[in-house]
Amino acid sequence: MVADKTKLNKFIEKSATEWGAALGVLLTFAGDRLGLFKAMAGAGPLTPEELARKTGTHPRIMREWLAAQAAGGIVTYNANSGTYVLPEEHAVALIDENSPAYIAGGYQLITGLFKDEEKIIEAFKTGKGLGWGDHHHYLFQSTERFFKPNYIANLTSSWIPALDAVEAKLKNGGAKVADVGCGHGASTILMAKAYPSSQIVGFDFHRPSIEWARQEAEKEGLKNITFEVAGSTDYPGDDYDLVTFFDCFHDMGNPAGAAKHVLQTLKKNGSWMIVEPFANDKVEDNLNPLGRLSYSVSTVVCVPSSLSENGPALGAQAGEARTRDIVMEAGFSKFRRATQTPFNLVFEAKP
Repeated sequence: MVADKTKLNKFIEKSATEWGAALGVLLTFAGDRLGLFKAMAGAGPLTPEELARKTGTHPRIMREWLAAQAAGGIVTYNANSGTYVLPEEHAVALIDENSPAYIAGGYQLITGLFKDEEKIIEAFKTGKGLGWGDHHHYLFQSTERFFKPNYIANLTSSWIPALDAVEAKLKNGGAKVADVGCGHGASTILMAKAYPSSQIVGFDFHRPSIEWARQEAEKEGLKNITFEVAGSTDYPGDDYDLVTFFDCFHDMGNPAGAAKHVLQTLKKNGSWMIVEPFANDKVEDNLNPLGRLSYSVSTVVCVPSSLSENGPALGAQAGEARTRDIVMEAGFSKFRRATQTPFNLVFEAKP
């Protein structure tokens, strides 16, 4: 092979940057687990020895960890005093679980996926897929941590208000809602808290997630919420005012069957809200940092999950056109993009 040395060197430099970023994910998650960022938040300049004393960690490792975090732009370093500071803005993103900017879950998610390396390689070779429940438990925890801030920021303030006459039902007369594929129940609990006169039911086929969700709802003292183990094609009920699918439709083994089941379980004037990752319909229009992240997670989670059930493997970048086709072919009369964010497309389908 004849290679352009300038282009080759540029690619190697890019790779070195990515290696540092990949290891930085592990180091940042270690900081999350050990409470290092919480100890630094608001504490002002700290030496490695001071951080080690505050957190019960080893000072020599803290010196190296802090230097790596400074090189990655997570903390700042003062060469004159030999101290490190966690900027307030970074603290919000790394430790404030109620902030829409909270991103700590992303570090746990990626760390967990590396733990599944052998299973992922096997899925690549066989095409038999890798079921959601067969992943390391970090995936279930991090999915809640990663998506919940986005739901806090948008679900009741903009997504539901963008639906056709749904918010009034939820607030006033009370409505019956099915949150399908609810996972740990973050979206379900947010709706139950926002609309106390409505009855909210969360469904998921993953029993450990449902058990987790039940515990979280009990902590909140919510009386208008229940969680049940059930799949997207067989959850019970036939009189829902609203059915919601949050970031799960593209993962399913039978999205067409799920769409048909939703139609059977909705009231005639009900709505189905489908929240999906933001994606354009053409691959070339998704070749950007967000698209890279989505395609990457989809390669190791979403597509293998669907394939494990002999599904169509829509993937996280399925886009609006493919989603519309499945929904309309199931018998819905209306489908529209109700709203969007830089990270999500929000669709509404009507019987």
